[in-house]
Amino acid sequence: MLSEGMGRRRRITVLTVVFCCCLAFLGVQALMNDSAGSVRATEGETYPGNTLISVQGYGERSPGESGRLIEVTPEGEVVWEFAPPNSRVFEADVLDNGNVLVAVGTRVPAAECPDEHLQREDDHCIRNRAIELDGDSLESQPQIVWEYDWVDEQMFAHEVHDVVRLDDGRTAIMDMGNDRAIIVDRRGEITWEWRAEEHLTAGTPFYKEYGGPEPPEDGVDWTHANDIEQLENGNLQMSIRNFDTVIEVDRETGEIVDTVGRPGDHEVMQEQHAPNRLENWGTIVIADSDNNRIVEHDVETEEPVWTYGGQDLLHYPRSAERLPNGNTLIADSFNDRVIEIDEQGEIVWEYEGVPFVYSAERVAIENGQRVSEPGEGDETVPGWQLEGETADPGAVVGNLRLLEAWAAFVLPAWIAFPELIALLVGTLAGVGLVVQSSIAWWGKYR
Repeated sequence: MLSEGMGRRRRITVLTVVFCCCLAFLGVQALMNDSAGSVRATEGETYPGNTLISVQGYGERSPGESGRLIEVTPEGEVVWEFAPPNSRVFEADVLDNGNVLVAVGTRVPAAECPDEHLQREDDHCIRNRAIELDGDSLESQPQIVWEYDWVDEQMFAHEVHDVVRLDDGRTAIMDMGNDRAIIVDRRGEITWEWRAEEHLTAGTPFYKEYGGPEPPEDGVDWTHANDIEQLENGNLQMSIRNFDTVIEVDRETGEIVDTVGRPGDHEVMQEQHAPNRLENWGTIVIADSDNNRIVEHDVETEEPVWTYGGQDLLHYPRSAERLPNGNTLIADSFNDRVIEIDEQGEIVWEYEGVPFVYSAERVAIENGQRVSEPGEGDETVPGWQLEGETADPGAVVGNLRLLEAWAAFVLPAWIAFPELIALLVGTLAGVGLVVQSSIAWWGKYR
């Protein structure tokens, strides 16, 4: 039988070996880290064109934030990049004139902020921007040809997530930080405004029928309204994320005339992003983020007609575009990738290495000008003609993957699940080594 001293020495030896192995593994992974994106393609049929990808980045983890907008070829070559400093980049669209419209939130140091916007965070405020980039300048040096901006409180929950160009040339903006939607003209004048407090709070028709969260006392992140689109009838569709609801608003009256989803009804959707109406089929494709899936619902019945996801396939997706050939392009945020799946649910194209990707859109070049595939009407394939797939891990694996995802906001980009396990084991071994060594020292010199 080993003496207590010999047993402790053995434990110290084992802990030292484990600690050193974990440290060596992490060191090798750090040296091998390649932050550039990479493509994985299969033999399946992809829809032709480049892909416009907006990258939010993990923010606080990276000095100067890490947001950017890129266009990549099917082979993974970055054609151009728009990377405004100290910024997070959100929804982007190719316009009819070939220009690109994008939503950007830029961190501003406190010295440049109005005092009224330093109440919650005393070290910064945020400058929200709806930016139109000249399509002819993208491959050389992206030039801004139009911009609308305003100052708000802080980076979290106050960034502008979506802007859209309307048929009449004006621009609709989902102002998340102020829980409102606005329409501005080319001169930057607000010509229309919709405030959530007038339509979603207690006493309103919506609240009487469906309820919903009350505005928080500190005023932070009540609606998290993150998407706005124009429908064929001229009305505006808005995604009210914290209400688990997509609403249709009459532009003439401002009234809510239709809804998909209900506050707290997570069977339909939970913390959704980027709802895309396929009006010819009467369905809506939703990035059902907190349910880790893409779901297509019948607008009238709210019954799902197609589902792809589960944490084995997707982790917090935030955009989905149904392509004309029936493929679906998905921004798989917590997996740091964009994937294209075919009608059978097989991945036919994958672009990895985009930290906390926000949205993806397929674009093509016609007559020297960028054009987007609208993915609407009879140019698409409805969900009932596709094969859905759902695959979820067990609770333990699911929680570990969630831990991995949230760790990405504070740890280096190259730390994924294996590295996170090595970090945890190495930390425990290090703590054990200190404890055992201290006990041994105390026993020897007391």
